[in-house]
Order: sequence, then structure tokens, then C-alpha cells
Amino acid sequence: MTNEDLITALKKIVKPYVQDELAFETLGEESDFIHDLKINSAHLIDVVLDIEDHFDITIENEELEKMVSVGSAMKLISTKIS
Repeated sequence: MTNEDLITALKKIVKPYVQDELAFETLGEESDFIHDLKINSAHLIDVVLDIEDHFDITIENEELEKMVSVGSAMKLISTKIS
């Protein structure tokens, strides 16, 4: 799966939870879920659950703590699906 495919999939997953539409339009690897996209911590758990369902992976609690940006999520997903 390419980085572009991952970003496209992540955009679909996070869209319902994003509070900053302008930041969403420019979403990239450097986008921070909480600070840029304004996804609150409760919805971030929903994002993680949706990622797990979409990619058929399991994200452990210690991995969740490191998943703060789109780029870190992409790295984690790539590692899990390879």
C-alpha cells in the first residue's frame, strides 16, 4: 500500500471527527490529530477503532500513545500490515 493510499484511507476515517475543516483540506503526514485537526481525545479513540477495523489490525495501548500525527499513524499501519 502506497503512502497516498494510506493518506486517502485515513482521510475517510478521520473526516467525521475533524473540527478544523481548513486543516483537513491540507491534511498530510505532518498533520497532528489533536492540535491541527482538533480531534478530541475521546474521538481519537474512535479513530483508532476505525483504523483497526478498516485495516484489520490491532493497535496496542503503548502504540496508541505514539500515534499523534497522520505520519505516525501511517508508519504504524504500514508496520502492522506488512
